[in-house]
Amino acid sequence: MSKQWADSKDGAFKRQVSSFRDFVSTSHPVYKPAKGRYWLYVSLACPWAHRTLITRALKGLCGVIGVSVVHWHLDDKGWRLLPGDPSYSSSNDIFYTINGGMKDTEKNVSKPHGDCANDSSKLWIDSSFDPINGFERLSQLYYKCNPEYNARFTVPVLWDIETQTIVNNESADIIRMLNSGVFDELRDNEGKTNGDIDLVPKQLEKEIDEFNSWVYDNINNGVYKAGFAESSSVYEKEVTNVFNHLDKLEKVLQGTYEDLQSKYGKDNEKEILKHYFAVGQQLTEADVRLYTTIVRFDPVYVQHFKCNFTTIRDGYPYIHKWVRNLYWNYKAFGLTTNFDHIKLHYTRSHTRINPLGITPLGPKPDIKEL
Repeated sequence: MSKQWADSKDGAFKRQVSSFRDFVSTSHPVYKPAKGRYWLYVSLACPWAHRTLITRALKGLCGVIGVSVVHWHLDDKGWRLLPGDPSYSSSNDIFYTINGGMKDTEKNVSKPHGDCANDSSKLWIDSSFDPINGFERLSQLYYKCNPEYNARFTVPVLWDIETQTIVNNESADIIRMLNSGVFDELRDNEGKTNGDIDLVPKQLEKEIDEFNSWVYDNINNGVYKAGFAESSSVYEKEVTNVFNHLDKLEKVLQGTYEDLQSKYGKDNEKEILKHYFAVGQQLTEADVRLYTTIVRFDPVYVQHFKCNFTTIRDGYPYIHKWVRNLYWNYKAFGLTTNFDHIKLHYTRSHTRINPLGITPLGPKPDIKEL
C-alpha cells in the first residue's frame, strides 16, 4: 500500500510505526553478524532510507552489506524493482558500491524530466533489481515474512538472506546497528581505513539523542506533517512549526561556527569546515539524520510540501553552509544523494498533492557549490 495519509478526522498526518525491530548482534540467538548475509533495500528518494546508505558508507560497510535500489515512482502497489539482469548475482561488486551500483547523473545537476515516464525501466538509473529473491515488488518481501501483513511497505528494509526474513525496517534502528561495531571486523581493508568513525560516541550520546528528538519531530517529520496536511489550519500550524525549528537550528549552527572562528581564525575556512557539525564539533549521527531532510528542502519541500516561508539557500546561511560542506566534502553524503530520484519520486508519486505529475525544473542548481 502506498497510501501516505493515515486516517485522521482533523486532517493531520500520522506516521506509521515500523513492524520489524530485531537487531543483529553477536548475542542474538538468530541474527549474527556475517559478511554478505544481510541485504538493504532502499529508495534514493526516501530520507529515512537515505540515512542507512550514508551510515553504511561512513562505516566502511559497502563490502559487507549489499544494496538494491527501488524505482523512484511509488504506485498504488508500493515500491517496485526492475527485472533482473542474469549476468549479475548478489556477489557482484556493483551491489556493494556506495549507492548500490546506480548510475548517478552528474553531481549537482538534475536533468529535465518531461520525457521520463513513470514506468521508465532503465536498469541502474531508475532502479536496480533484487538478486536475492528475484522479487519485483517490495511487498513480496513483507508477505514472505507475514502473509497477513496489512500496513504500508516501507523502506529501508534490512533482509536476512539466511533465514529469508526482514530483520528490521526502522531506519533509526538500522543506522545504530550499522554504527554499533558489530560488522566492523568483517570490513575489507578499504572499509577499515575509511570507516573508522563512531557516529554515536558515548560522551555525546545524550546530546545526540536530544538533538535528534526535536529535529525528528519538528523538521524531519515536520515537513511531512505540513505537506500531507488535509486542512488549512493543520498546514498553517505545522509549516510555522517547521520554520520555528529551522530558526532554532540556524542559531545552533551559527553558535558552532562562531566558536570555530574564535578557535581557528575567521579566515581559516578550511579548518573550520573540518569541525563544522551539528553536535560536538565532530561528524555524528545527528548530521546524518538532519542532512537527508535539509538536502531535499529546496528541491522538493519548498514547493511540493508548501514549506515556502523561505529557502535554505536564501534564508539560513549557516544551515546552507553546513549542508554544502557535507555534500561536497564527504562522499558518503554526496554520492548517495540523487536529485533525479528525489524530484521525480515526490512530484510523480504524490498525486493528491501534484495531480498533473509535472516535475519542476528548479531550483538551479539543486545544491550550490561550497
